[in-house]
Amino acid sequence: MLYRLARAGFFQLDAEKAHELAIQNFKRFTGTPLDLFYRQHLPDRPVECMGLTFKNPVGLAAGLDKNGECIDAFGAMGFGFVEVGTVTPRAQPGNDKPRLFRLIPAEGIINRMGFNNEGVDHLVENVKKSNFDGIIGINIGKNKDTPIEKGVDDYLICMDKVYPHAGYIAVNISSPNTPGLRTLQYGEALDELLAALKVRQAQLATQHSKYVPLALKIAPDSTDEELKQICQSLLKNKIDGVIATNTTLDRSVVEGMKNANEAGGLSGRPLQSRSTEVIKCLYKELGDEIPIIGVGGIDSFVAAKEKLMAGAKLVQVYSGFIYHGPKLVSNIVKNL
Repeated sequence: MLYRLARAGFFQLDAEKAHELAIQNFKRFTGTPLDLFYRQHLPDRPVECMGLTFKNPVGLAAGLDKNGECIDAFGAMGFGFVEVGTVTPRAQPGNDKPRLFRLIPAEGIINRMGFNNEGVDHLVENVKKSNFDGIIGINIGKNKDTPIEKGVDDYLICMDKVYPHAGYIAVNISSPNTPGLRTLQYGEALDELLAALKVRQAQLATQHSKYVPLALKIAPDSTDEELKQICQSLLKNKIDGVIATNTTLDRSVVEGMKNANEAGGLSGRPLQSRSTEVIKCLYKELGDEIPIIGVGGIDSFVAAKEKLMAGAKLVQVYSGFIYHGPKLVSNIVKNL
């Protein structure tokens, strides 16, 4: 009830302004009696994945807390893990506003944010301040003005800086809002990126006496054949996990709705079926050798269960959380 009332107010605001206000309030309320508005005490549902123990399989997807400002607040809501970012080597403003749009009848969101963030150093300082007792994933990307042929350098810069502070590192090559980024998902470009990341991972593991898993985040708009090729690269390079999926460019489910023609990636319920299909395709190729984190349209326990039955070991929420609030986390965890 409280969240429905709060949502009604937030949904009167521009989507990005509402997001900024929510982040400010989470920061302000954390550690005070006011966090009772979102604090939840959930049972442990431990899951072993990527060599890590997650206290429950429900995580916050990257993009909601880009700069790691509210990790403790999301921990208080009962998330088993929190993925922050996407972060880039240097701070950047992202794309021009407006760049975030609600499709309310479909419980969808379109964004063309463009990796707006305060830079990797700022995020690391926020992660270091966190008291969250769950797993923190850090999602890394490349700066918009870095040529795509030098993109590997940006990922390595971020990896060096976040490695000591991350539970796992998510490599984002699938956002549709950074020009040319998705070309890194295929063929030699993908193999070269993954090989470079694995070499650096081995060096950092020795340096820090700590092995931090690498997970690749992929798009839902690939063909089955392209997904098979991605799987071959994941297996060849011994990547620790895959996150399926990022947002979609497909508008077939929301055609004719207000905001449906806005450029950017579509998330939420309209992505639900396709992301599950991608998970099934990945699991057919990877089996249990490389674990899958399922994300895309999870708005209920049933939707989460479908992802797990399709082959995912963990799930993440983003748009479903915007529409349903912390209770979504509780409903999934308690019913598992």
